[in-house]
Formats: sequence, C-alpha cells, structure tokens
Amino acid sequence: MSALQDLGRVHLVGVGGAGMSAIAALLAARGLEVSGSDAADGPALPGLRAAGVAVHVGHDAALVEGVDTLVVSSAVRETNPELAAARMRGIAVLHRSQALAALMADRDAVAVAGAHGKTTTSAMVASALLAAGTDPSFAIGGTVITADGVLGGARDGAGAFVAEADESDGSFLAYEPTVAVVTNVEPDHLDHYGTREAFEDAFVAFAGRVRVGGTLVACADDDGSARLVARVRDDLAARDVTVVTYGIDASADVVVAPASDAPGAWSARVTGLGASVVVDLAVPGAHNALNAAGAWAACVRLGTDPQAAADGLSTFRGTGRRFEDRGTVAGVRVVDDYAHHPTEVAALLRAARSVVGTGRVLVVFQPHLYSRTRTFAAEFGAAFDLADVVVITDVYAAREDLDPDVTGQMIVERVPTSGRATFVPDKHDAATWLADQARPGDLVLTVGAGDVTGLGAVILDRLEGRGQDA
Repeated sequence: MSALQDLGRVHLVGVGGAGMSAIAALLAARGLEVSGSDAADGPALPGLRAAGVAVHVGHDAALVEGVDTLVVSSAVRETNPELAAARMRGIAVLHRSQALAALMADRDAVAVAGAHGKTTTSAMVASALLAAGTDPSFAIGGTVITADGVLGGARDGAGAFVAEADESDGSFLAYEPTVAVVTNVEPDHLDHYGTREAFEDAFVAFAGRVRVGGTLVACADDDGSARLVARVRDDLAARDVTVVTYGIDASADVVVAPASDAPGAWSARVTGLGASVVVDLAVPGAHNALNAAGAWAACVRLGTDPQAAADGLSTFRGTGRRFEDRGTVAGVRVVDDYAHHPTEVAALLRAARSVVGTGRVLVVFQPHLYSRTRTFAAEFGAAFDLADVVVITDVYAAREDLDPDVTGQMIVERVPTSGRATFVPDKHDAATWLADQARPGDLVLTVGAGDVTGLGAVILDRLEGRGQDA
C-alpha cells in the first residue's frame, strides 16, 4: 500500500466523477498538491477548484509533466493520452481504490460493500458518526444529505474514515477496514467476474481484509451474504474478527422490526449488541430500515453509544440520486433514482408504492450495460410489474462496446402484465411520452445509472407546458 506522504504531486484522470472528485478533495485537504482532468466540464469541478485542486477540461499528455503519481479509475483506458504519457515516463500509476486506501490507512475505517445499498448505507454511517460528534472522514459515491444540509461526497475529519467499497472491478480488495459492512452478495458485474462463484469468492477475499480485532457486519436476510458468513466465520474468529449479522430474521445478531404503522413513517426498532433503540428514518422503504440496521451496527462496533448512533441516523436525509425529489408540477411528483439492478428496482418500486397513496407509479428506465441487461432481463421484467406504467429506453453502454442485439425491448417483453411496459429508444422521447401519461396524484420515477438523471427536468417542463396549454 502506498503511504500518503509518498504520493508527491498527484494528478487524477476523470476527476469529475463521483468517486474521483471525492478522493481529489480529500488529498487536497490532507495537504497534497493535486490536479485533475476530465473530458467535459461538470457539476463537481467548481467545488474542486474551490478546494484547491487545479482542474483542466480535456485530456492532454502535457498535464502529467511534473506529476509524481497518476490516479485512474477502471473507466480510463490505456489509450488516454495522460495515462499513456505516465506509462512512458515511468510515473507511478494508482487505481482510485489504492489512493483511497492510502487515505484510510492511518485511522479506523469502515468499508461498505454490496451489489446494492452501499452508497446509502455508507452515507448513513457517515451521517450518524457526524451527528454523534466523532468528526468522521468519508468518501462516498453520492451526495450525502443530512438535516443540516448537503455535505457532498467527501469530508476530511480527524475521526474514523467511512468509504463506499466498489466491488464492480474487484478494487475493494485494496482496503483493510476496521469494520467491513456487506449489505448483500447478489450477483452483478458478471462482465468482470464471469460467474456467481467468482463474484462470491471476491467477497470472501474482502472479508479476509478486515483488520485483526475488527468486525464483519453482514446482512443475514440475503442468501449470498449468509453464504459468505458461513464460509468465513471460522477463519475470521481465528484472527479475532467478530461477525455481526443483521436482518429481520430473529436469528440475526441485530434484529430490525417496524416500530410504527403510520403511513410513510419509517421507524424501526433495532435490537442487538446489548441495546434496543428506535431509529426514525426520513427515507422510505423497508430496504432502508435494513440499511440503517447495518449502519447502526457498524457505528456501535466503532465505539459509538447505541442511542447516539440511532439519533444520528435520524438526521440522514438521503443521498443524491436515491429517491431524490426533482419537483412537483400539476400534482405530479417527479423523483430520480440510481437503481440499475433488478433487486434495487423492486425495492424502489415498493418504496414508491408506500408513499404515493391512491396515485399511480410511472417509470422511465434506462438500462445500464448490455451485459447486465442481457443477464437480468427476466428479473427486470418481473420487477417492473410492480409499477403501473413503464417506458424503457435504449441501453446506456457506459464502459461497454455497442451490442445491437441487446435493447430495452428485451425487458419490455419480459414484463408479465401485457401492455404495462413500452419500449421508446430515445430517452427524451420516452420522457415526454411518460409525462403525457401522468395525472394529478401520480409519482413519476426516472431510474437508472446512466444519463437518465437529466430526464426529470424534461418531464417537469412537459408537465408545465401541458398545464399552460390547458
């Protein structure tokens, strides 16, 4: 592992991304000379400039002159001129996760992993620790929102370090956390891992990275997570690593149960680790009550008072792109969400149903990755049957090359209820089509991990224009 003081002058390629911008800001806060580049201007760049990061728009080999360490993500290809120049000049090249590991190395650390739920759960841990007065640092791939306002995706403090641990490319194996949280081990990113077995093996390796005397916090309700615990419990015990399970099942070490029957009130009683507390959540969904139980357990294992941890969780208001309100026009509420895996979509739609009352749930979904769409088309179809009206766009390719045989139509054909889903390839056409279906009392969701997030404004404008026409 690289020591922070050995990195010298650091340059980050793709610095505008959620994960990279957080690391750049933290490196600058620790006193390093930091620069970065991105292909286009974006919302993260002004904040980075204010934090002392020298930001450039566009990629140029000249930008690595005088640089000691280049930091890249898995999305940066070897043909990038800055990476190519760094290789040629013998400049040290670190993956984003290695730079983050250097930031975490000198303090207690919480790393949150899982195919879904890790952004929310890591943000919950950070919010609870902050509210409890422990002055945490964090690096999270989403904007953290608390009762005191928007915190962004990074914070430099003197206390424990909370990190979202990305398993998509295996880079979460760079970390050595005091507490590792595993929200689930449900197969995803099979374009990288190939098989479910290889995916699960990576989580076994991740559990093995927990520091001696530390804790693995794992969800007992998830089959993959339960298999993980069964595989690693003895080996971890030999290293004095405690395993704490959480879930709705009474056999879990930390049990979460509803504490309020009021519509829209997400109060959960969390019992375990010698305490029983009520957590009042401002974010909807049974899945978020489960995330909160895992976050609470992590805080308690770090030494936070159980009641203070529960009170801290009540300050959490969500993260960017997780059930994020975009506005209400003509009685139609528009919400944006990052869900891009069938289990996430199903959890989102159940949460939406719980808050919409007598209205309908309408969805525009942009599939993310050809490989994921092909692998989980049937599961996506079943999930979208929980909505009332669904429109599916073309696939957002992200890091993959075009596959003309895979389109959103694959999902539409697998929605069990005939006529519920429609394929409209162009995302803007899909957004306006869905806006025209909406009526007062409905909840409209823009869903996916790509640029679908921009469609909320399109839908609101269409609703506004429709109202003026009327």
